Amino acid sequence: MTVVIHHNPACGTSRNVLQIIRDAGYDPTVIDYLETGWTRPQLLALFAAADLTPRTALRTTKSPAEALGLLDPAVSDEDLLDAMLTHPVLVNRPIVCTPKGVRLCRPSETVLDLLETWPQGPYTKEDGELILTTEGTRLV
Repeated sequence: MTVVIHHNPACGTSRNVLQIIRDAGYDPTVIDYLETGWTRPQLLALFAAADLTPRTALRTTKSPAEALGLLDPAVSDEDLLDAMLTHPVLVNRPIVCTPKGVRLCRPSETVLDLLETWPQGPYTKEDGELILTTEGTRLV
């Protein structure tokens, strides 16, 4: 199974998702989108596949969204896309793509919906929160 993660290594949620993927036995393609940036067609395709809009994909905290005036509901999707192309950090993360779908994986355990196999339980996130029992049952 091919797994692609649009990843920000400085983000705890993104690190958790990447670790879950790896611990489930996958060798994902990791795209550090802060380094590579985005293209308009790429964002439009990801958003369409994940059932997101530029507004719902906008990272509103720990980003320049407020300073750039992007939190105003009057800002158009086109203007949001333009800002995301200029400031890649404005796109919420991580976005994961597998044959089972594309998703913004927040909270991190939502990545389990995209994987055929899961890590062996018990399984905890980096903050210690248990997400899989010893029997492999999902808790959240």
